Amino acid sequence: MCGVTGLEQRSTGVVIVGAGYAGLAAASRLTAAGLAVVVLEAADRVGGRVFSEVLPSGVRVDHGGQWIGPSQKRFHELAAKFGCATFPTWETGQHVEVWHDDTRTDYSGAVPRSGPGVDEYQRVVKSLDDLALTVDLERPWLTPRFAEFDALSAEEFFASQTSDEDAVRRLALTVQGVWCCEPREISFFHVLFYVASAGGYGQLTETAGCAQESRFSDGADALALALAASMPGVVRLDEPVRAIRHTSDGVEAVTDKGVVRARRAIVTVPPAALGRISFEPALPQARRGWTGHTPMGRVAKIHAVYEEPFWRKKDRSGIATLYSRSPVGVVFDNSPEDASRGVLVAFVYGDRVDRWAAAPDSVRRTDVLAALAEVAGPRARMPIDYAEMAWSEDGWTIGGYACFVYPGGWTEFGEHGWRAATGGVHWAGTETASVWNGYVDGAITSGERAADEVMTALKVAR
Repeated sequence: MCGVTGLEQRSTGVVIVGAGYAGLAAASRLTAAGLAVVVLEAADRVGGRVFSEVLPSGVRVDHGGQWIGPSQKRFHELAAKFGCATFPTWETGQHVEVWHDDTRTDYSGAVPRSGPGVDEYQRVVKSLDDLALTVDLERPWLTPRFAEFDALSAEEFFASQTSDEDAVRRLALTVQGVWCCEPREISFFHVLFYVASAGGYGQLTETAGCAQESRFSDGADALALALAASMPGVVRLDEPVRAIRHTSDGVEAVTDKGVVRARRAIVTVPPAALGRISFEPALPQARRGWTGHTPMGRVAKIHAVYEEPFWRKKDRSGIATLYSRSPVGVVFDNSPEDASRGVLVAFVYGDRVDRWAAAPDSVRRTDVLAALAEVAGPRARMPIDYAEMAWSEDGWTIGGYACFVYPGGWTEFGEHGWRAATGGVHWAGTETASVWNGYVDGAITSGERAADEVMTALKVAR
């Protein structure tokens, strides 16, 4: 039906902004309870920060989130429900680290048993795990020494713990790899919160038994596609929400195509992207302050495809950490399950991605392939396919993998700005999760939490 504006007018029970895993999980929970739902997605696909694509070589790659770990329970439950198979991440053979002076160390396991700064690094990691045990995940502001830790950057905390420059380099690469920012930028409390949310530092950084344990046979967005298909007519693509207005009996979501009226809204976009939506009335100061203190990480993910995973024949795992002048920080073997092709994936983080992304295409490619050659040998310079995904340049997500928090952000705005509902608007997205914050599992449980809030507000039986 058309209103006076000439645009489509539609009414529903709940309108959800964003068809990533948080929005789809919320929609699934609400539709199962019998509520009418409309999901509005700005992009032309579902999945959000999880995006799988088949390259010209025929290889499917995951440009965004791709791994699943054994303690990510809700992610596993839904994957099993929809028959989304997984397979172990390849880590057989020797890993390599390339140090800042270009020395190389081959090793196996999570970290080298010996090497520059290893002992000090392990000591500081133990202190991080111990402090993370004190974090209140549901009400973080009640954590002992909360304001003290939030006032520090990770860089400041590391400097207070060790003067070993090599240990600090190891800690810095972890910050870059997990949060896609630099240690000077991120609240030390947020580091502790994140470690606690995952169940320990090793869960964030290691493979077997941890967050990087397995990959999806049909791509990490297979579950997102299955969820959307299970709710025909619910998801509307290519329809960015421009405004959300409170009304006397609910909310309105305004797009270029029309207006969706609903009793409640769930907004799942990253806090850093909220500036693209206007709110009437304006969001409260706590929510505005929170979004201003939670920027998106800076990361690029690059896949190089080869005829075969040739490094495996030389007892190489394809896993590497680089502390050198290379733009690349971390490398994994991302070959398909059947090893019909070889794939190496390289990650460029933080300050390094800022410099790398500004270079011409040919320079970027040459620099990445040079790093891969250090890891896997000279054949790595000659891929049959190559693809870059710079998430900071993505039109709707504007960064990845998730938002981090500046020092002071939790103290000033966390209690009232993190995920507390704003009138008829509820907040979801992995940044609002208590468990596996920043990961797909956290996105799923955040959507289900927001759906439960809506059902409680609307007095709908669960």
